[in-house]
Amino acid sequence: MDKGKSEKITFKVQRYNPEEDGGPHFQEFVVPSSRGMTVLDGLIYIKENIDSTLAFRTSCRMAICGSCGILVNNYPHLACHTQIEEFNSSRLTIKPLPNHQIIKDLVVDLNPLFETHKAIKPYILRDDGKEMENPTAEFAQSSQALEAFLQFTYCIKCGICISACPTSASDKLFTGPQALAQCYRYCADNRDEGDLERFPVVDTEHGVWHCHLAGACSEACPKGLDPALAIQLLKRRMVSRAVGLGKKEPPAQTLPPLTETKPKIPFPDFTVGENKQATSEG
Repeated sequence: MDKGKSEKITFKVQRYNPEEDGGPHFQEFVVPSSRGMTVLDGLIYIKENIDSTLAFRTSCRMAICGSCGILVNNYPHLACHTQIEEFNSSRLTIKPLPNHQIIKDLVVDLNPLFETHKAIKPYILRDDGKEMENPTAEFAQSSQALEAFLQFTYCIKCGICISACPTSASDKLFTGPQALAQCYRYCADNRDEGDLERFPVVDTEHGVWHCHLAGACSEACPKGLDPALAIQLLKRRMVSRAVGLGKKEPPAQTLPPLTETKPKIPFPDFTVGENKQATSEG
């Protein structure tokens, strides 16, 4: 696609309105497309110029919020992060994310994802409640300790990993790769000691042991996370705790108060006024 050249792209969009009779069906729209245009740009064009009833979800347009996850040509993408020219085709088939209940058109219900995410207690858990309630300093954490779980902090809760997961497709009660990966993220945080509070949530018939390591969640993740790896590390962690293998490290302690202050670096005097004065005198 040449820069600045406009081409016609056919969007074959799945439509569904639960308030009307009939099930999901497809409707085609012809959209002018130019280089750099995203799938989300195309959907916005349809809504603003062709059919204002088209429903889809969007917010940041920067692949940060995770709102615009959809299926494009049978593969999950963030609409705002995916350019039309990547498909090298004049036709795009747009569907809502699978493994989620459809609310309308391309909008799916992400409430189950959020509820499951909250169930694994996605925050630091510690026994020293006094420090947690009234912090006096930050907890120490080395760069090596951060590296152990850093990639999993980039999750934007878009639901794409769940839509790609074959276990989520066959088991509606499956905890899912998003929550399982985040469970490991917090358990692996050296500031945390909430393993025993989280393990019962995921150690169930529909929990971590139901993952068959298909790896589809990691392949589809738009942020480059590896949820499949996190799930396997979570399994290893749970087994190690159950059989008493490995040495359990104490949680990170608070940093000692600073006793020394860095000397202030002197800076030169401002010269703007002097330059103005020299100019006026000249």
